[in-house]
Amino acid sequence: MLEKTMVGHTSFVGPVAWLPPSESFPAGGLVSGGMDTLVIVWNIEDSKQVYTLRGHESQVTSVVIDDQGDIFSASQDWSIRRWRQGQCLEILKGHQGPVQAIVMLPSGEMVTGSSDCTIKIWKGSKCIRTFSGHSDTVRGLALMPNVGILSASHDGSIRLWSVSGDTLLEMVGHTAIVYCVAASSSGIVASGSEDCLAKVWKDGTCCQSIQHPGCVWDVKFLPNGDLITACSDGVVRVWTKDPSRVASLEETEAYEAHLSAYRTQTKMVGGVNIQDLPGRDALLQPGSKNGKKLIIREGDNAVAYSWNAKEYLWDRIGEVVDGPGNFEGRPTLNGQQYDFVFDVAVEDGGPVHKLPYNRGDNPYTVADKWLLSEDLPLTYRQQVVEFILQNTGQNVPMVDTPFSDPYSGGSAYVPQQQPNWMNGSLSESSGVPQSYTSKHIPKKGMLLFDTAQYDSIMKKLESFNSSLAADESTKGLSLNDEELKNLRATISILKDESHYHTSSLKDKNLVELQKLLLTWPTSLLFPALDILRITLLHPQGAELFAQKAESGKDVLRQILQRACEPPDANQLLGIRAAVNAFRHSVLRKWVLHNRSEILDFFSDCQTSSQKNIRVAYSTLLLNYSVLLIETKDEAGQIQVLSAALEMAGPQEMDPICRYRSLVTVGSLVANGLVKSIALDLDVKSLADSAIASPENSVSEVGKDIQYFLK
Repeated sequence: MLEKTMVGHTSFVGPVAWLPPSESFPAGGLVSGGMDTLVIVWNIEDSKQVYTLRGHESQVTSVVIDDQGDIFSASQDWSIRRWRQGQCLEILKGHQGPVQAIVMLPSGEMVTGSSDCTIKIWKGSKCIRTFSGHSDTVRGLALMPNVGILSASHDGSIRLWSVSGDTLLEMVGHTAIVYCVAASSSGIVASGSEDCLAKVWKDGTCCQSIQHPGCVWDVKFLPNGDLITACSDGVVRVWTKDPSRVASLEETEAYEAHLSAYRTQTKMVGGVNIQDLPGRDALLQPGSKNGKKLIIREGDNAVAYSWNAKEYLWDRIGEVVDGPGNFEGRPTLNGQQYDFVFDVAVEDGGPVHKLPYNRGDNPYTVADKWLLSEDLPLTYRQQVVEFILQNTGQNVPMVDTPFSDPYSGGSAYVPQQQPNWMNGSLSESSGVPQSYTSKHIPKKGMLLFDTAQYDSIMKKLESFNSSLAADESTKGLSLNDEELKNLRATISILKDESHYHTSSLKDKNLVELQKLLLTWPTSLLFPALDILRITLLHPQGAELFAQKAESGKDVLRQILQRACEPPDANQLLGIRAAVNAFRHSVLRKWVLHNRSEILDFFSDCQTSSQKNIRVAYSTLLLNYSVLLIETKDEAGQIQVLSAALEMAGPQEMDPICRYRSLVTVGSLVANGLVKSIALDLDVKSLADSAIASPENSVSEVGKDIQYFLK
């Protein structure tokens, strides 16, 4: 039964830690961290705030208390802070990304996990050890009594480490992000994941999977061995092996019915669960050829799209309804239908990979893309091609064609056509043919971020609005019922993308959005930025912001400047909004006029630990290169060239980001206006390193750049 509710945070509350009874807190206390960047200390006796600890610049992700009663808090601002009696004693920095988790060792050292994929051990304010092994964010930490440290990661695994940094066990079985991990005194391990399972592990082997009606956010063991799970459906459940404590038959049956309803609540189309289809984010990737079909999830519906190569966009075909013959006989993978989907075990005992293939596709092109997407060595290329030919009944010899750019769909296969680079003799100095046709540069047209999860955006915005309305000090910033109604009407217009050419968006439609973007705390800004991003794609939305700028009220510039502030979601969506400002010619004059400021606003994003932010910034640079080449703006080209060079080198690990940065550099070099400057900046060495890259798309752009440097 609920006993107490503490109200004070202005956004959602994440971590909570218990303060044991003491002289200051006779009945005990709580420490909480929130997305509002605050750490609050509560007296459990009267539910009042004792201290409000301010200092973090982004969401607080973890709080713990050491044996001396000091509070440690971790944040997405990459730091850990130590607090005592309401004062910050020190700030610990060392991680190269958001700090997600903290746990204290019995010896007094502190262990932290981060989005930089590492775990660090701290003694006092000094990092004394760093563990590397996970391939994605370290989200949760726990102690295994008398053994070592447990970590849960977005890479889907749980690891057990010795205190010296050796991996003792790796537990693999979850099919999605693992949020949390815990250990009992007897050595049993439990984990919770986005795959809606709490898993129980013994000696590294999964011995039980407990299904939940939602993501499992947290797991903890009680002293008696019972397991507690916290689920995204808002319910905390206790699980036991003791028959005397098992829930009644009525409660158990009710839970099973609840699970059954949860499993069947989504519609099936041709035997495919709609929840298993990709969301609208899949539309961010271009199709590999004209007419390529893609089926995605929009709410509770499956919707079919077709790739329009001429317009470089996905055309909406319509909702997919179940019926005779629908999908029949054609396997589906990630929302796309294929003639074949093979199970491929590359190594004995290794994981099984799904290899999709359609009749008529070039096996070499398919093999290249598949090996890249599965992160497998390109040395397997010929084996994959032979596997495809053998298992699809093809005995016609296939010609090895150039790698098809996985990001633009360029260099499409033409049967029996010899690759361009084979038509000329190779230059010994560069590896580029003397007779050469560039495949990737110069770039033509603009890239956009044009998909949105409207329901999720509105749900988050309404949650933030409720938090503001509940606090007297921020109530005036919240939207009333009428304003919310108007905002929903605006979103309805934006959702109907197929009628942008006829729908009307007036200044009155932007009143509520502008209020959010200019007055709400920056910690709550990102859902409004997401709406702005889509608004700029509507021709009348772009025109309205252009008119405001021309009248001397450049609210768009103000908004983008606010988007530079934490959390990271602000930067991501702020850059994406700036990218979408290139969509309509009416705003391109504004984009050019504010070029220096916009690039400076987001210049720190070049080194962000979040690859999505870096990809967005590289896309912004690419769009600027296209526009600055059109306008013959030498000063602007120099600024963009300098910024792109920072992201185009081998230190950039994300292939999409490096590819787009290289295309930016190459397009500017090909134009010729800044070619001499590019040579002074040793772009030739950059091209050499790109050619040597195992990523074929990156290597091809390197060859393009070297060709234009001649």
